[in-house]
Amino acid sequence: MISPKLLSKGSKVAIVATARFVTENDIESAVRRLEAMGFIPVYDDRLFAACDQFAGDDDSRAATLQSYLDDPEIDAILCARGGYGTVRIIDKLNFDRFLLNPKWIIGYSDVTVLHAKLQSINCESIHATMPINFNDNTEASLNSLYETLTKGNISYEIENHPLNIKGEAEAELVGGNISVLYSLLASSSFHNTDGKILFLEDLDEYLYHIDRMMMALKRAGKFDNIKGLIVGGLTKMHDNAIPFGKTAEQIIFEYVKDKNIPVCFNFPAGHIDDNRALVFGKTTKLEVSAVRCKLSAVES
Repeated sequence: MISPKLLSKGSKVAIVATARFVTENDIESAVRRLEAMGFIPVYDDRLFAACDQFAGDDDSRAATLQSYLDDPEIDAILCARGGYGTVRIIDKLNFDRFLLNPKWIIGYSDVTVLHAKLQSINCESIHATMPINFNDNTEASLNSLYETLTKGNISYEIENHPLNIKGEAEAELVGGNISVLYSLLASSSFHNTDGKILFLEDLDEYLYHIDRMMMALKRAGKFDNIKGLIVGGLTKMHDNAIPFGKTAEQIIFEYVKDKNIPVCFNFPAGHIDDNRALVFGKTTKLEVSAVRCKLSAVES
């Protein structure tokens, strides 16, 4: 797996909107924070384009991202926000020049499309907060992004959750937003989950739809050979007038309870303020005990 170089003072971080549009006000505090981290934010008027709900039409969004993928002076690409739209441009992108000078691509939610693509070409990426969220993020969340970019350190320890399943696993970490992964099924972008630790999170879904998506992933064999499961934020879930009968956590638990793998719920990543950085594609150790869950990167 290719690991892009770590950042240092003066590294250039391009901000790009691959999905929903953003305004200058949306990213103002993030620009200041990136500068305080010692980085040089790079963007231009293309970032603030708008076409209906998108940050410009598909061709223009793809062209902007392509220019940063190909630019050897750019050290990392930070997606400005999620929403919906990255899947509309993924097949317009060429990663040949990117692989000659790989750089970190950062984001979550809709950016799962890019993470999946990068894992399919054997390149690590960072699942982490985005500029649209910087104002609301915890210091721990923002610090985890900085530490990951500059030191590569991934080490977390969290309290136990009642649905956790004890065990240990060491494998590459993959995954992302359940809804986006569901939309990628049967495409070349969906990463191979065999022998991997899978991370899942989601926002604003009906409970029955969580079950529908989990069933689809199960029937596609995506849980058959995973070595571990990490479940992040399952935020703002909805139910129908006739209740589904289980929480989102309980729904997911039912699909993995007999897999004989470690499972960690309530991990601080996803659509939550305390959105800690994870390195997808990196070999990671998951340890789930009766009292805590530990996640740490394995040094190569």
